[in-house]
Amino acid sequence: MTQIGLLLFPRLTQLDLTGPFEVFARTRDASVHLVWKAVEPVTCDRGLTMTPTVSFAGCPQLDVLCVPGGPGQIDLMEDDETLDFLRRQAAGARWVSSVCTGSLLLGAAGLLDGYRAACHWASRDQLALLGATPVAERVVIDRNRVTGGGVSAGIDLALRLVAELAGREQAEAIQLSIEYDPAPPFQAGSPDHADPAVLEQVRRATAPMLERRLSATRRAAARLR
Repeated sequence: MTQIGLLLFPRLTQLDLTGPFEVFARTRDASVHLVWKAVEPVTCDRGLTMTPTVSFAGCPQLDVLCVPGGPGQIDLMEDDETLDFLRRQAAGARWVSSVCTGSLLLGAAGLLDGYRAACHWASRDQLALLGATPVAERVVIDRNRVTGGGVSAGIDLALRLVAELAGREQAEAIQLSIEYDPAPPFQAGSPDHADPAVLEQVRRATAPMLERRLSATRRAAARLR
């Protein structure tokens, strides 16, 4: 039985977790865990509440560790309990993965030093502070590190991982079963394609949070040194 664990923490972006979860949960011979410090409800950044299925202490050794992102990631950059859990699991995992700014958490744990990695476009450059090489791709595989870009890239990442774990045929069957055939109504999903006015609007709206994130990343980088 393949053991897959996704970190479920306060103020995460739920699609970072639920996108991969939907794919992993359809994988044959896989057990999927939602992992946090305690088994009690966690509220995501947009108000959705979810409940972990296992605590750090009760979590089995995972074959796949997956770390989502979201605003709550900032508070965990110096959270020793969480960082230690990630290090312990990564030491025995077959695959260590992240979605969106979850890669910054992996980096804060010292798990991306010398690796190519992806992240949400607005925070991708911060990976360099943590010893990683930022890559502007939707999914980046470097040895056993698999990192995804922002939010919706988690579905792509999970399908790539299922192909590695169980073969391309099963991954394609899951893609078909969830009818994952993207056809976005607008070409605004990347700063390379978005209208400059829309890009500026998003940058202004997220600037305070991004500044807090950058400060946390700098402190995490100093701790690693």
